[in-house]
Amino acid sequence: MNKGLLSVDEALAQLLARARPIAELEQVPTMDAAGRVLAAAQTSSMDVPPMDNSAMDGYAVRLSDLDSLERKLQVAQRIPAGSVGKPLAPHTVARIFTGAPVPAGADAIVMQEFTDGGKDEVQVRKIPKPGEWIRRTGSDIRKGGQVLAAGKRLEPQDTGLAASVGIRTLPVVRRLRLGLFFTGDELVMPGDPLAPGKIYNSNRFTLNGLARAFDCEVRDYGIVPDRLDRTREVLRRAAAENDVIVTSGGVSVGDEDHVRPAVEAEGSLLLWRIAMKPGRPLAFGSISGSFFIGLPGNPVSSFVTFLIFVRPFLLKTQGINDVAPRSIDARADFDWPEPDARREFLRVKWNAGGGLDLYPTQDSAVLTSTAWADGLLDNPAGGAIRKGDRVRFLPYAELYR
Repeated sequence: MNKGLLSVDEALAQLLARARPIAELEQVPTMDAAGRVLAAAQTSSMDVPPMDNSAMDGYAVRLSDLDSLERKLQVAQRIPAGSVGKPLAPHTVARIFTGAPVPAGADAIVMQEFTDGGKDEVQVRKIPKPGEWIRRTGSDIRKGGQVLAAGKRLEPQDTGLAASVGIRTLPVVRRLRLGLFFTGDELVMPGDPLAPGKIYNSNRFTLNGLARAFDCEVRDYGIVPDRLDRTREVLRRAAAENDVIVTSGGVSVGDEDHVRPAVEAEGSLLLWRIAMKPGRPLAFGSISGSFFIGLPGNPVSSFVTFLIFVRPFLLKTQGINDVAPRSIDARADFDWPEPDARREFLRVKWNAGGGLDLYPTQDSAVLTSTAWADGLLDNPAGGAIRKGDRVRFLPYAELYR
């Protein structure tokens, strides 16, 4: 039934096999590295914590002194975080605060809640275990150990981790330069008069937002008239200025579909018909060393094909190897009795009961479905769904990373 069509997995494999990671690197301040792709693994030049320290506010004690809960012990010193105490003398304790170095001779911390809170003398009301509430040197990170792997898009917590071991700058992959343009004489921008036969160019906003979600340096060439010479002109310019060019519309075989012959004239082109819904046509090629990916013009098709195909291609080009989005095994709270013969990506949303609801209209022109949804349900070809079935859910939170 899908004769002549590539499966999603076949098309994706062919696309990724052609991806070429960016070779240029940049050294950026760790403070500015969140969102960038780490180019080289990072190791620690120190132990973390660098010394035994207290995990609680309380008292540093010698367990050998706690033979009786009736006895009071002298508070011989006070050790706040950032200072270093003296060795703990027998039959004394040290008032200590979270993060402060544990004095030599102490072998446990008593939480202040388990004492009488004395200032000059203190009575311990619960004997701690050996080492209790002491964070040991290197218990988090060992000197020489890897803290961050190469090929990772850095999250804010990653930059904090790097800073915690004294890394001031990080090597990152140069930002991917992504060119966008949109074909169709029917397209106008919001704010312009909407004459009969015209539509607002929603894809320009959707694809710009998606490209920026993946930390691309975006160049938007706007709406290109339905003319072969103008399409070729913009393609040449975009190829000279970008690593990847993504377009929306114009890759079919109609009289006004000029992207396909323009790419063939300026470079090389593969055009795949893919067994998926929405989004059957997908074009891939190269122009003067830049990659080209042509998406369908329907707004939902353009959105879905960007997430399923362009997203992993961009990630691999940025040096990320694990490009498959993580899915969730979820419960369908709807019936889908008449599935398509192609693999479907249905727009669904979490409900209050922890299951998934289906947007009532799955037409590829209904952009409302993408804004309403929390993600895509990846439904195999011919896969009828009955309420209560387990399904594969791709949340936007995973597709946008």
